Amino acid sequence: MVNILMQLMEALRSGRLKVVDLTQPLGPETPVITLPPMFASSPPLSIEVISRYDDQGPAWYWNTLHLGEHTGTHFDAPVHWITGKDLPNNTCDTIPAHRFIGPACVIDVSREVASFPDFLLTPEHILAWEAHHGRIPAGSWVLLRTDWSKRADPEAFLNIDEDGPHSPGFHKSASELLAYERDILGVGVETVGTDAGQAGKFDPPFPNHTIMHGAGKFGLASLCNLDQLPPTGALVIAAPLKIVEGSGSPVRVLAIVPA
Repeated sequence: MVNILMQLMEALRSGRLKVVDLTQPLGPETPVITLPPMFASSPPLSIEVISRYDDQGPAWYWNTLHLGEHTGTHFDAPVHWITGKDLPNNTCDTIPAHRFIGPACVIDVSREVASFPDFLLTPEHILAWEAHHGRIPAGSWVLLRTDWSKRADPEAFLNIDEDGPHSPGFHKSASELLAYERDILGVGVETVGTDAGQAGKFDPPFPNHTIMHGAGKFGLASLCNLDQLPPTGALVIAAPLKIVEGSGSPVRVLAIVPA
């Protein structure tokens, strides 16, 4: 086993493997999901300086952060949704650490989303992908490449009009296939949340959250650089902060890929 780890480090040092950062920068301007007015909303990140080489701390710099758990590139634990609230090991501090690491299957629907922002992934899309790349292995991260993260303007990223937000996501039947028939770790998306923008109007509302978390699966939102990953062959590490009873956490998501 030591040899395997040394081979990994040597491959990284030599450039045969590379690390791709799938994480958006996190700051006060980072877009946060918008909910209808009757629900409590998450605040944007605010940063308050504690000291910065001044009278409050002459040799050190640090800040106070105020933000919701599901801000920026973040991890959704099963307890985040009512369907997962009674599962064992369902919070950020109780999920076994090995479950944050898994192979990545990247399904590219960027062309479809470019012409239809409300695109939904269906089982037919998944089966067509598997016909080319093989069956999705159990314990995989399934990442939906939409190129949505290339929308640098926050308004375009959230894409809200009088009918609510419009962004791509998963059809209920696709989430069921991935959670129950493929037994994946979870899904990852480039949008602000793992459900489509219009998913509050679906039956059930927010079906991907409902199904994935009810099955003990995870979510990753606001990813980027998925265009730098191959359809298969990458290893993804997505470890949230070990927040006691945490429903989620900002996360640094890293992919190890062949160079």
